[in-house]
Amino acid sequence: MNKANELSHVAPSLQLAQEFIWREAELLDRKDYHQWAALWTDSGHYVVPIDPDTTDFAATLNYTYDDARMRAMRIERLTSGHSVSAVDAARTVRTVSRFTEVSSTGDLIEVNSAQILVAYKREVHTLFAADLTHRLRFTQAGIRLEQKVIRLINATDSLNALGFLL
Repeated sequence: MNKANELSHVAPSLQLAQEFIWREAELLDRKDYHQWAALWTDSGHYVVPIDPDTTDFAATLNYTYDDARMRAMRIERLTSGHSVSAVDAARTVRTVSRFTEVSSTGDLIEVNSAQILVAYKREVHTLFAADLTHRLRFTQAGIRLEQKVIRLINATDSLNALGFLL
């Protein structure tokens, strides 16, 4: 068990949130989607909005607006071997930095950060840059994702099928 989850009984802190976010990035790069799914609250949302300024994700068009059911379906598609884009998915390496605490109340912390993701597929490198917002809940079972928003800097452009999670 990592430090971020061992110490979850303490108040939310930027340092613990940062360690959790780095661990999440590692799970995604390893395509350990089932372990990643275990990081979420039942009511959590994974969001990739098109509009860079929107805050009402339920009322706007998004590339992705996944609740628990949709995350499970997406993970099934990515891991079942039945999706062509997932079978030949790019390998990824991501760096997350520039952590800033937005708010912290009770057992909840919201953190903004920046992500640079390099995807490699068929001898081509593709760069994805995004501003991230993680809303993390500190529970007795560990830190859990309540919401993750990935604001791609080119979100208003067309986005090709990824075959991996951002």
